[in-house]
Amino acid sequence: MTLFEAIILGLVQGLAEFLPISSSGHLALLQYFFGIEGESVLSFAVLLHLGTLISVFIVYWRDIVELVAELCYVIRDIFTGKGLGTKKNQTRRLGYMIIVATIPTAIIGVLFNDLFESFYTTLLPIGIGLVVTGTILWIAERLNLNRKGIKEMKFRNAVLVGICQGIAITPGISRSGSTLFGGLICGLNRELAVKYAFLISIPSILGSVILEAPAAFKDGMDMTLIIPIVAGVVVAAISGLIAIKAMIAFVSKQKLCYFSYYTWVLGAAVIIYSVFIA
Repeated sequence: MTLFEAIILGLVQGLAEFLPISSSGHLALLQYFFGIEGESVLSFAVLLHLGTLISVFIVYWRDIVELVAELCYVIRDIFTGKGLGTKKNQTRRLGYMIIVATIPTAIIGVLFNDLFESFYTTLLPIGIGLVVTGTILWIAERLNLNRKGIKEMKFRNAVLVGICQGIAITPGISRSGSTLFGGLICGLNRELAVKYAFLISIPSILGSVILEAPAAFKDGMDMTLIIPIVAGVVVAAISGLIAIKAMIAFVSKQKLCYFSYYTWVLGAAVIIYSVFIA
């Protein structure tokens, strides 16, 4: 893997992780056309995920600090007999909603991991996934149910969003797009839906890193790739920051249709290529 390839992969990972266009699908396509073997960049892919996490922490650091502090208060309340207090305040309720959404995502990821990995063997599933992404974005853009705040959000809403996030492990299906779709069909207001989509990405990304790290680093790291790896991670963090800011703006201005058009065109091109050319 060259320095140029590492920078391109980092750029795509950062942008596509948070813009609703599927980072897994785009990285798989780049690896295919660059001729990069998946095993050779597994450790790099794990580190790229950590780079995108930095972006989330930068944008939502206040919320994250408040959530961590509230977790400490929850532990105190449990030991002092005050209970969980699921409706005590908005921060605590948001924290519970993040935990609840993570559970179905984790279950889907563990139970269907082999199935998801099999989708990477050909380009056709990626093309289909991109078309699906465009479709759910088009539907989400036309929903006018956005009225709920965190006080009105139900645990069943969190479960549905978590299921959407789990399904998005499929290459070509956008995680941010799926979770945003799930939040909007549950009637969450757009500000909460996009914030929630990004916050629940933290345990999801950390979980994938923990699962992939043993296999990625079992043989150590190729020290000759240090410069490309560092460059790729930095680019992923910076581009991820830009993508989060852009996504917030696109959602608030109801401009998700642009991503629908993009993923439809790319998905159709991938399907045609995989069926008639590859």
